[in-house]
Amino acid sequence: MKYPRPLSESKICPPEQLASRLAALPRPLVFTNGCFDILHRGHVTYLGQARALGAAMVVALNTDASVRRQGKGDDRPINTLEDRAAVMAALGCVDLVTWFDEDTPIARILECQPNILVKGGDWPVEKIVGYTEVLGWGGSVHSIPFEVDRSTTALLGKIRAL
Repeated sequence: MKYPRPLSESKICPPEQLASRLAALPRPLVFTNGCFDILHRGHVTYLGQARALGAAMVVALNTDASVRRQGKGDDRPINTLEDRAAVMAALGCVDLVTWFDEDTPIARILECQPNILVKGGDWPVEKIVGYTEVLGWGGSVHSIPFEVDRSTTALLGKIRAL
């Protein structure tokens, strides 16, 4: 028997299709980004809180090359972009998943023109990439404090120690 493809796959959007897909999303639009290498409780708590700020949310993932340039370790990312996008798209709080190969997501932010830009609590608001631009078109920028203190790096350290 051939099984249907998961509906979540329709949430995965190559950057070149982003403009046409954004029109279907309700506003206010939330935008966030990151590696989201090994999804954990801290990630899903944060993503749920971010999504609650608007009517739809776009998540932009770093490509594998972009993750490697961040200096997280020679073996990072653990999961490929394709796998990270599939897991992210499976979350109910995420409406669209795209990616960026640059060191920052500024191109995706400019394309999306979100009403709300969000990052985790380790980012001071004024240091969030896109801060000036989003405020400039009347949006807001938020740094959501960590409610559940988890990190992929710490999780990998724990796994390696076993």
